[in-house]
Amino acid sequence: MALTGIFLILFLIIHVGLNACIWANDNGAMFTQGAHFMGANWVPRILEIGLFAGLILHIVQGLMLEAANRSKRATKYAVSYGNRGSKWYSRSMGLLGTIVLLFLILHLADFWLPNRSHQGFLLGEEIDLYKKMQDVFSNLWVVVIYVLGCISLGYHLAHGFQSAFRTLGVTNKRYCGLISSTGMAFSIIVPLAFAMMPISFYLGWLS
Repeated sequence: MALTGIFLILFLIIHVGLNACIWANDNGAMFTQGAHFMGANWVPRILEIGLFAGLILHIVQGLMLEAANRSKRATKYAVSYGNRGSKWYSRSMGLLGTIVLLFLILHLADFWLPNRSHQGFLLGEEIDLYKKMQDVFSNLWVVVIYVLGCISLGYHLAHGFQSAFRTLGVTNKRYCGLISSTGMAFSIIVPLAFAMMPISFYLGWLS
């Protein structure tokens, strides 16, 4: 669970970096160039298979872990410590993960599936993803769903980032504070950047 989580965190860094090119405000030229590189070369396409494998494994592991945790105790504790024992999002990883999964399915249906369907199995001409973003994010309800999905992702990362490193044994005092603060910053900055993308299109901040 920790290894697949860290793998997906690395993917988020690449994904947010590429998508941030929309703010060059050059009518999507820089973003389109980056998207073309990712979609028209064999190496990123092969890595894409690994990405989906890691994503599916992370989801399956999460479901199994949630089921195992629930089966350990049939009745609730007599006294609930609430946030004194753990943060609410730490206790709600199953729910947050499910919301993120539903958001991911919508995201793939909006962008990845139309682009790959257009290309076919072999490398071919991609759709204009920048224009596709403009069209998709012209709908307020879509923007709201994306923002809610990004908020859920932020809370999911707030626990998952530091938990992954702790699971791998990085628990000494020298690194715990750094990992915790880095994880909190990551869980705020990356989802916020993702959320600002549909907002920027909807509000007309981009040319």
